[in-house]
Amino acid sequence: MHGPASPGWLLVALCAATGAYCLLRMRSSDETQRRAAGDEALMGFGMAVMAVPGSAFTPPAWVWPVYAVLFGGVALRALWVVRTGPHHLHHLVGAAAMVYMAAVMTASPTAGHAHGGSGVPLLTGGLLVYFTAYVLVAGVRLLPAAGVTGSPAAGRALAWGDRPELARACRLSMGIGMLAMLLTI
Repeated sequence: MHGPASPGWLLVALCAATGAYCLLRMRSSDETQRRAAGDEALMGFGMAVMAVPGSAFTPPAWVWPVYAVLFGGVALRALWVVRTGPHHLHHLVGAAAMVYMAAVMTASPTAGHAHGGSGVPLLTGGLLVYFTAYVLVAGVRLLPAAGVTGSPAAGRALAWGDRPELARACRLSMGIGMLAMLLTI
């Protein structure tokens, strides 16, 4: 991605740490949580690789089309899973955003948007609005509810992979990472 190296490396660290935690979540006893964690781990690691500053490593030209195909496959899988419930729609939007960013990098790997006009392209703007709203809603969901005491497990200790507040924090950090990446293309 484009932009200064220091924030780029912070974004790489954030996305890689999120992907690593999602791998831990894959050890959950709940199958749907394991499947979601796998999708989120792939997204986290994919974002980490994509966010490596161009000043540190310039990937060969074939990397971006491969990324587009990989996340196109993820988007098709997410499209298939969306039929089971609208809560999977975010995975579809995230995968489509990764395809879009890879396509932009394929078209112009060093200069960002090469659309010739001024301003933000419509699709980038739409994705920025979506991920901004997602981050705000996800942030509010992390706030403790008024009057709630104790954990939802009612006294039983939850494993690291089964902690819902950590899963929500993981999704929030990936949403923030996606916003940062969209701002740099």
